[in-house]
Amino acid sequence: MALHSLETDPEYIALQTELVHLQTNMTDTSGRLLIIFEGRDTAGKGGGIMRFVRFLNPRHYRIVALTKPTEVEQGQWFLQRYIKHLPDPGEIVFFDRSWYNRAVVEPVMGFCNNEKHQEFMDYIVTLEETLVKDGIKVIKFWFSIDREEQKKRLKNRQTNPLHMWKMSTVDAVAQQKWEAYTKYKSKMFCTTATPSCPWVVIDGNRKGVARKAAMRYVISQVDYPDKGAATRDLEPDPAIVTVIRNAEEAERYLSLHPGH
Repeated sequence: MALHSLETDPEYIALQTELVHLQTNMTDTSGRLLIIFEGRDTAGKGGGIMRFVRFLNPRHYRIVALTKPTEVEQGQWFLQRYIKHLPDPGEIVFFDRSWYNRAVVEPVMGFCNNEKHQEFMDYIVTLEETLVKDGIKVIKFWFSIDREEQKKRLKNRQTNPLHMWKMSTVDAVAQQKWEAYTKYKSKMFCTTATPSCPWVVIDGNRKGVARKAAMRYVISQVDYPDKGAATRDLEPDPAIVTVIRNAEEAERYLSLHPGH
């Protein structure tokens, strides 16, 4: 969708207006909101974040998209470089990829060994529950696409001069490592989905639909004055959004969506 369409699309404008109201209340009440965007390469994480922040006050949100660890960071506790980016009072933080790199990307690419991977899986649920108990609202998105859609988007990155910067070594092998990503994603869902911090899977094959569904989910999870003033259509479509709260729900979802 072209930029001028984004500026005039009434559905986007209504949802973004709601997000402005949400952010204002978050600032006024010193609330803290962390939104994690995960998914396969080209699933629409970065573009989704840009739709979220289009009209937000830049003083009260941050986008965190960390590069590969420095030599110093490699010697630190794995989570140390993420923890320092958690939201301050009155702030929304968007993680464009997150500590869940260690759950999927790193083991698939050989960037961490089995011991480090399992160590992460053993403690991350406790950490997230601690954040929630401390008052941080945590939303974990997984943008899901099928193999053919990823193939088309990767081709676009290789040929479109505006998107070439997105192409990385990890992207280059995404298709050939599809099954390995599926294996680790499945384990991640089954191990780290909890009632207080569920995985919210967004069917990302249609970018615009997926981004609006993600916005609706966030809006539906936060109370604020004037909620619904811009639009009453605030409940996410269950055909697009699946909330996974435990291993049983994860297994059910995975059995129904083996191709993602």
